[in-house]
Amino acid sequence: MSMIFPISGTGPLSQAMVTAASAMRAQSTRMRLVAENLANADSTAAVPDGTPYQRKVMSFEQSVDKATNAAVVQPGPITTDPAPFRSVYAPSSPAANAKGYVSMPNVSPVLELADMREAERSYEANLATLNQARSMIAKTLDILKA
Repeated sequence: MSMIFPISGTGPLSQAMVTAASAMRAQSTRMRLVAENLANADSTAAVPDGTPYQRKVMSFEQSVDKATNAAVVQPGPITTDPAPFRSVYAPSSPAANAKGYVSMPNVSPVLELADMREAERSYEANLATLNQARSMIAKTLDILKA
């Protein structure tokens, strides 16, 4: 857990840093999924009546970091969204069925952008927490030096 942010100690500030860093990693994974979903929003099947790209969603899991005893957030299982595919009339498409309809992915760009903004704001809040804890540790060390 502490490879990116080497943190030693088990105090509350160290635990806050570990928790914030883990949440930032989880939100980063969520952002990658949003990007993948948006990139495949128009990816149809290669054959008629085939299955197009299916939106991926992620859950979060909580655990405890054994080194610092801090609560950490981890990406949970990545699953596919069970929402139905939408149909578009495009008889010239190689993926069109006998009636001329193409199954399109169940990706909504509006929903993905909302997910992206939520992940971005959560990432920024955890970054602020991490920076504040680091600043408090630095101030504590300055006080101890005096």
